[in-house]
Amino acid sequence: MIVYDPTVYLTAKGGGVPQKDKQALTDEQAERLLETVKGLPPYVFVMLGLNAGLRREEILALKWDSVYLDSDAPYLTVRRAWHTEGNRPVILTELRTPAANRNISLPVCLEECLKEAEANSKSEYVVSNSDGEPLSYTQFKRIWQYIVTRTAKERSYYRYENGKRVKHTVTPVLGEKAIHNSKVVYSLDFDVTPHQLRHTYITNLIHSSVDPKTVQYLAGHESSKITMDIYAKVKYNKPDELAGALDGAFTLWESV
Repeated sequence: MIVYDPTVYLTAKGGGVPQKDKQALTDEQAERLLETVKGLPPYVFVMLGLNAGLRREEILALKWDSVYLDSDAPYLTVRRAWHTEGNRPVILTELRTPAANRNISLPVCLEECLKEAEANSKSEYVVSNSDGEPLSYTQFKRIWQYIVTRTAKERSYYRYENGKRVKHTVTPVLGEKAIHNSKVVYSLDFDVTPHQLRHTYITNLIHSSVDPKTVQYLAGHESSKITMDIYAKVKYNKPDELAGALDGAFTLWESV
C-alpha cells in the first residue's frame, strides 16, 4: 500500500519548451487529445500513459488484479509486459528490468476513469480486444489509428482507377469533418506517439518538483542516468526560470 503520493497534485499537462527528440505534450495538447479520444477505444490507454506513465507494453499487459481501486490510496502495480511474436500477443511476467516492477499512485481523474472502465469490462485485461484477450500488434495499431485519423495532417492514399494505381493526397482542415466519415473531426494539429504520453507524465513530475529518485522509481528507470538526462533537459529548458535562478545564485555570491 502506498502512503506517500507524489503525483497527487498532477494533471495530464506538459510544460516547458518542446524537445526535438522526446517532446512532451503541452497543457493545451494534452487537454485536446483527451477531449478527442473521450468515448473512443484509445481513451483508457491514453489516460494510463498521461497519468501513470506506463510504457505501451505495460499498459497492454495490465490486468484488473493489478489495479487497486478500493484501497485508501488507489494505485496500480506493474508486474507484466506485453510482447508480440509475429502478430500474436504474449504476456510476460518477467519485466525488462527489476526497476520496471513498481507501484504507481492513481490521480483522481485516472481512478475515476478506471472505475468506469472496470464496471463496463468483461475482460481480465484493462485494455483488451472484443474477445477480452490482449491486443495483437495489428489490433493496437488499429486502435491508435483513431488518433492518427483525427490529426489535421496531409496524408496520401492509393486507389486503383482504370487498372492503374493512382495516388491521392488529402489535406485535412482543423475543425472540419472527414469527407467519407462524418464521425471523424480533425481536431488535432499535432502528432502523438504512445511514448509521448509517458514522456509527458515524467515531465509533469519534474515540473512539479518531484525529486529525481522518486521520478526514477515511478518511471521504472533502471539507470539513474536516464532519469537525470531527462531531468536536466526538462528542468533547464525554461530560459526565464533558469535566468532567474542564475541571477539569484550570483547575487548570493556577491553578498559573500
